[in-house]
Amino acid sequence: MKIAITGGIGSGKSYVCNLLHQRGISIYDCDRAAKRLMRSSVALRQQLCALIGSDAYDNEGKLNKAVVAKFLLESDRNAQAIDAIVHPAVASDFLQSQMQWMECAILYESGFDRLVDRVIVVTAPEAIRIERIMQRDGITREKALDWIHRQWPQEKVRQLADYEIVNDGYTDLEQQIERIINSNQ
Repeated sequence: MKIAITGGIGSGKSYVCNLLHQRGISIYDCDRAAKRLMRSSVALRQQLCALIGSDAYDNEGKLNKAVVAKFLLESDRNAQAIDAIVHPAVASDFLQSQMQWMECAILYESGFDRLVDRVIVVTAPEAIRIERIMQRDGITREKALDWIHRQWPQEKVRQLADYEIVNDGYTDLEQQIERIINSNQ
């Protein structure tokens, strides 16, 4: 059975994945995989340069994150064009990995929900998410909100998911994880 962990930025899905990792569960990280593939895949490099321009990578072949981020944030169309290049490569890499668990922030937006049997969403109140993002990334409240609003609303993802883990700093995470793992055995 393939299981995905999703949740909006600042929800704490990576923290929950770390707790699962401590239980011996290996989890495929879609964000890390996308970065790795954008660095290592010649085909992705060529496609991204054709889309964004040759300055998407520096002279040493290293991804120019600032140029890519600027292009990505200019419009939804640009973001969709990058996604159309990167998402299929990540999906293929996940399937080849033979891993059973996946961490994916934009599971439904990317269509990766079709690659798994069950979905766990990690949720947190928006105020907590904003604070986490600001502290982690050293950005303003407005920028944190901008990132939050670029993703699907938490409530929409919650309705589509099979399970929810509430990561509000009060609700027992281990207990919630244990309940979900036991229900899938």
